Amino acid sequence: MGKTPVKKEKKQGFGRYIKWFWGLFFGGVLLVVLLFLLASWGAFGTMPTFEILENPQTNLATEIISSDGKTLGKYYLNDNRTPVAYDELPDHLVKALVATEDERFYEHSGIDAQGTLRAVVFLGRKGGASTITQQLAKQLFTEQVANNIVARVIQKIKEWVIAIRLERQYTKEEIISMYLNIYDFGYRADGIRSASRIYFGKEPRDLKTEESAMLVGMLKNSSLFNPLKREELTWNRRNVVLRQMEKNDFLTKEVKDSLQQLPIKLNFSAESHREGLATYFRMYLQNFLKKWTEDSKNRKPNGDKYNIYLDGLKVYTTIDSRMQRYAEEAVSEHMKKLQAEFFHQNTPDRNKTAPFLGLNQEEIDATMERAMKQSDRWRKMRDKLGKSEKEIRASFKEKAEMTVFTWDGEKDTIMTPMDSIRYYKFFLRTGMMSMEPQTGHVRAWVGGINYKHFQYDQVKQGARQSGSTFKPFVYATAIDQLHMSPCDKLPDVQHCIEANKYGNLTPWCPKNSNGKYTGKMMTLKEALANSVNTITATLIDKVGPVPVTQLVRSLGIESDIPPVPSIALGTPDFTVYEMVGAYSTFANQGVYVKPVMINRIEDKNGTVLFESVPETKDVMSEEVAYTTVKLMEGVTESGSGARLRNKWAVNNTLYKEVITGYPYEFTNPIAGKTGTTQNQSDGWFMGMVPNLVTGVWVGGEDRAVHFRSITYGQGATMALPIWGLYMRKCYKDKELGISTEDFRKPENLSIEIDCSKVSEEHTPEELNFEEIDF
Repeated sequence: MGKTPVKKEKKQGFGRYIKWFWGLFFGGVLLVVLLFLLASWGAFGTMPTFEILENPQTNLATEIISSDGKTLGKYYLNDNRTPVAYDELPDHLVKALVATEDERFYEHSGIDAQGTLRAVVFLGRKGGASTITQQLAKQLFTEQVANNIVARVIQKIKEWVIAIRLERQYTKEEIISMYLNIYDFGYRADGIRSASRIYFGKEPRDLKTEESAMLVGMLKNSSLFNPLKREELTWNRRNVVLRQMEKNDFLTKEVKDSLQQLPIKLNFSAESHREGLATYFRMYLQNFLKKWTEDSKNRKPNGDKYNIYLDGLKVYTTIDSRMQRYAEEAVSEHMKKLQAEFFHQNTPDRNKTAPFLGLNQEEIDATMERAMKQSDRWRKMRDKLGKSEKEIRASFKEKAEMTVFTWDGEKDTIMTPMDSIRYYKFFLRTGMMSMEPQTGHVRAWVGGINYKHFQYDQVKQGARQSGSTFKPFVYATAIDQLHMSPCDKLPDVQHCIEANKYGNLTPWCPKNSNGKYTGKMMTLKEALANSVNTITATLIDKVGPVPVTQLVRSLGIESDIPPVPSIALGTPDFTVYEMVGAYSTFANQGVYVKPVMINRIEDKNGTVLFESVPETKDVMSEEVAYTTVKLMEGVTESGSGARLRNKWAVNNTLYKEVITGYPYEFTNPIAGKTGTTQNQSDGWFMGMVPNLVTGVWVGGEDRAVHFRSITYGQGATMALPIWGLYMRKCYKDKELGISTEDFRKPENLSIEIDCSKVSEEHTPEELNFEEIDF
């Protein structure tokens, strides 16, 4: 009788434990549900709305794209990010990501229950529980929190809620691409596209399996697994990824073993605003885009301005990356040799005022003073640091560590800022632009020798005296107004234009470059080929300077052109940009097409925001344009540009290396004109084939920085070799389709251009002219 109550108590006690167990279980479930609900309601901090989930906000760099589909560069502040779609990712990259970061990615809905349970039981010792979707949620919508368990738990709950929402909103493929696009791989490599280009110099689709494995390995911690600083650690991490790929049957053991033996091979190139391809053009384009965004007509649908650093615009340019590269290579190859000769001629024992010629000490001091006050250092110390002029001047005399430009790479040195100003004035500068005359599409733009150290753009900003490159405008006016022919003759005798005839205050009696006159009758073709000043003076006297200036204005040149006779010899200052546009009219049958640099601008979704419309103008008849072209062909056949066709025999070794070491030997029709200004301060060459017009200028920053003699200082020596090297590279690349044909001849041409029957033509040796105009 006494034992029965004891059994009841035991049964009741056991049942109580069961009730407590289920109570705690369901209470825990309800608590988790409540926590999820509270998190989703924003009790633990702001949560993203449906609209934000639909369009996550990430900063996107503006991308500059060449006409052949290559990325020339980007504009960004902190985030160098350009997103790529899932179908642009290689299969092995996706498999490496899934195998390493989330093996059950395609099975769960944002939270991996199995992984979470394992992480709780083993306290994370056997791997974490974050899925790819949770990692994306953390990157997109949550911030790092203080290192305490309560805050971390709340953050994890928020990540779970957001991850579930993301899984409902996006496909698995979209989640993968979003995650890879947002991750920071270091060195301004924001997202997989930038990482592929910066670490390996290629697009994501071109990555090799072992390269994809390295980048996926960096996802664990890009600062720790840094291939530039910790190559061995990164190599080991990459091999872990490859092992995971084998484990998940994405690689065979044999392939995995062979890939694990490979070293890490980088092709690292930081995407800097001051380095890379087409730097000067990119800076011009940046200023254009800033002005474009300021225009009230160019606004977002909500009325806000576009931000070129954050909004992910795509700018499709006319620049051809291949031609741009050839142009930059040609500039580097020639300017390095030319600069070596300039240094050779301006050692202290040869020129005590180097790099200046023809200046006294007072003039040199004034030049250096002007350069000092125009320097970035002066402006920064005055405007940002608030230093007095006395303090600023003193700082320019204090030695400091600095990195300077040399043609053999940057060099660390110690010198005063004032000495560095003078050092940089030794370097010759250049500007080069290449354009299709029929479309106006600019294919190459080289504004200088190195943008990082010489930021003044000699294509669009730097206007310099045009020299004899102006003469074709005078000849074209004479052909148009007087119906003159290349075969017409004029005497090579001194020609004077009396004072006040055309607004000139004094009589103008220009000399030939050698100060001599042959007294012979010369055809216009001979005269232009050999840049005979007297005959150019005769022509502008016949037509008057006003019609010449009117023609030049109609050719798109906006620089100041006074209507006086001396313009015939190239006294006005023009930019390379203006000259290429003007000369293109001759190659385009008399139709001027304004240079075009941008085809279109799109927003991040591909909506076209801007599309270029060609600006054209009929300037001269086909007959006048063609006749002028035939005149300029004489320059490369028997004039100052003839070295494009021949190997010149020169005894001077240095001269031969700088000038004639390039075996051009072009045989196709080429029209062109060299130009050299007084004291050899400016050297020009304008060269044309039917579908490409290219202009080159070379000179010092200051006009007093120049070669002593015409041998090196003429346009045929300073500028023409760059054109020749560039065109040789372009012709070698058959895909470019650069023309080797004749210029198009107009139907019913009434002007005689065949001078073969004209007697008394003279050879360049007989004429003995050198190219210099003053």
